[in-house]
Amino acid sequence: MELYNGRPENAEGRLAKEIRVYDFLDALGIEYQRVDHEAAMTIDACEEIDRTLEISICKNLFLCNRQETSFYLLMMPGDKKFKTKDLSAQINSARLSFGKPEYMEEFLDITPGSLSVLGLMNDREQRVQLLIDEDILKDPYIGCHPCINTSSLKIRTQDMMEKIIPEMKHSPMLVRL
Repeated sequence: MELYNGRPENAEGRLAKEIRVYDFLDALGIEYQRVDHEAAMTIDACEEIDRTLEISICKNLFLCNRQETSFYLLMMPGDKKFKTKDLSAQINSARLSFGKPEYMEEFLDITPGSLSVLGLMNDREQRVQLLIDEDILKDPYIGCHPCINTSSLKIRTQDMMEKIIPEMKHSPMLVRL
């Protein structure tokens, strides 16, 4: 696994949604490192990626309420266990469950296994509320996919919070899990 600075030199064979992420980050002047790899469908599959990037890829969960009227993207440390009751009370939304893949694709242009905070750049109607476990902010870097799970990025947490998320027009809600 090789570590690269910035976008791929050649976009051939890469999906448009991945290239849009690089265009977005470059337009903001964000420095990032990238590693390309086999599809990483689970947090466990990210172990070698973590070692190469020298970070921990965060766990991203796409959630919704029972009525499927409120949707959430939760960023949390990969080693933390998720308990819906811990989160439900903090966001005043009972009966949370995993959102359907169709909603993830419609709102974020992302398929299961590739969920990333960077998908919020595609959520122009702000249908998805960003939730961030406060422990994510303790690390100097955030690891995430560029809307596809065959590459991973290392981005400064400060850049994510102060430049990227505001530019995506989303206001994160901090939670404690």
